[in-house]
Amino acid sequence: MAKVKNFFGKIGQWFRRHAPTKRRLIQIYAALLFNANLKGYFGKGNNVIYRGATKYLCTPGLNCYSCPGAVTACPLGALQNAMASSKTRAPYYIIGIIALLGLMLGRTICGFLCPTGLGQDLLYKIKSPKLRKSRYTRILSYFKYVLLVVCVLAIPLIYQGIPAFCKYFCPAGTFGGALALLANPANADLYAMLGYLFSWKFILLVVFIVGSIFIYRFFCRFFCPLGAILGFFNKFAFIGVCFDKEKCTDCGLCVRTCKMDVRHVGDRECIHCGACIKVCPTNAIHWKGSKFFLPANETEAIPETEPAPLTAMRSASTTSSDALPENTAVSVLADGVQSSVTPQNALGDNLIKNAETPPTEQNETRTTPDAPQSPEKKVRTAESVAKRNFRLQIGAWCAAMVLLAAALVYFNFLAPTNVTTVYAVGDRCPDFTLDTYVSAGATDADGSRIGKFSTMESKGTVMVINFWYTTCDPCVEELPEFAEVKEAYGDNIVMVAVHAPNMASARVIQEFIDTNGWSEWGIIFAQDTDTIDSFTMLGGKSAYPITAIVDTDGYISYMRQGKVSKEELTAQIEIALGH
Repeated sequence: MAKVKNFFGKIGQWFRRHAPTKRRLIQIYAALLFNANLKGYFGKGNNVIYRGATKYLCTPGLNCYSCPGAVTACPLGALQNAMASSKTRAPYYIIGIIALLGLMLGRTICGFLCPTGLGQDLLYKIKSPKLRKSRYTRILSYFKYVLLVVCVLAIPLIYQGIPAFCKYFCPAGTFGGALALLANPANADLYAMLGYLFSWKFILLVVFIVGSIFIYRFFCRFFCPLGAILGFFNKFAFIGVCFDKEKCTDCGLCVRTCKMDVRHVGDRECIHCGACIKVCPTNAIHWKGSKFFLPANETEAIPETEPAPLTAMRSASTTSSDALPENTAVSVLADGVQSSVTPQNALGDNLIKNAETPPTEQNETRTTPDAPQSPEKKVRTAESVAKRNFRLQIGAWCAAMVLLAAALVYFNFLAPTNVTTVYAVGDRCPDFTLDTYVSAGATDADGSRIGKFSTMESKGTVMVINFWYTTCDPCVEELPEFAEVKEAYGDNIVMVAVHAPNMASARVIQEFIDTNGWSEWGIIFAQDTDTIDSFTMLGGKSAYPITAIVDTDGYISYMRQGKVSKEELTAQIEIALGH
């Protein structure tokens, strides 16, 4: 029996040693809550991505919009898209959301809520040699501000909506948006669309993963523009860690313990993980916003963690040792504070006398009306505060679990899904009508503008329908060849280039068409919408470009994911014409 108890005792000790911290539980909880659409990982085609109302909200953390499980938008992606769409006007809505998150939490978002941060923390746990922080890593920490200015702000504004950071750097998009889709065998046809851009981002992802094993939060410290933005709010954030200057002895334990490139507690690099609170010998570091949950009189009534004589000794230590009498011996406490302890020193006599005097006698000598409470009352108050804290924690975790359960049930069983019917080669082309942009292709013989493109009205003629968007490099590369084919066939075919929804404003798209001289082509430029979703109807699977050809009888004769060569396009048109 004793052996059995010993066995289970060892198991219990192992679980206690390896139990996740509250911070880790919060990180896991946040990652699951923001990616609650679990069915997306097992779906097929474009329907796997949730596109409901919550996608208009920003996740407090780096979490790709295109991830199959994501139920919210990425703040960086939303900011780049808003900057591109608004052009010269400030995108107040997105800026306001990010500012609100920053003022409330600052980089506490990085330490507790960011799914990308959780991934880096777990990678760092892999046993390996670790590169410690130094002045070189501190210098490298400024690189994320360069990415913020260049890739998040400048390029989307200057180059007509290119979301440079999401397109060329973001590992969350590569891991959550691309690999999560490619891992599903149902999306195997997407492999044919992989090009140099995916190869570049995959290499970057590998670099970030390997770097995070050897360097704490490799991506977060050196490359994340969202962390750079939130760092500006650290000083003003409602929740986070801060320190009391009066209690601080400048021992430096907090900075040495922190794995981030901080200069002091709570600066722009601090992710408010709370590790510094545990090592502070004077309890000078605490959480901001704690008095919101505990009234001030209750928090102040909690007994000090060290006796009053030691506090007085710390205050006395600020006096230089040169100012003490010659017979004064100076000793150094464990935390590096100097204090005089010889009996000849009057201050030492007073401290020893105070230490020997019972607390009740000291309190009796005070006649001020705001004398502290008795020790018994202090203990009772501390116990009541501890009980209240426990009840608050239990209540908060229960509410959080109810919210998570509700989110999982809603997004996986109750939320409306994309029920768009997907058509394949051999099916009759569906009927839909789209708005058009100003171009020569959208003009009648008499010069009047054609404001709508309708597949129903174009039946009887071979239709070439291409799906594209302005920042898709393969799309932009192939459209000039499409224009040459259209010019060669003239009125024998109808060619329409349908722009993806929500990728840029109508003004930006029209300017892009005009600037590149595409408005002189015979191609009709149209705009897809989430409501019509012609992209999904004709086989779209979250990747562009896609080309479909409809024959003279109204049936889909050809469908291609990815770029189409001029020769192949011509050959398929000939087949659709019946030649």
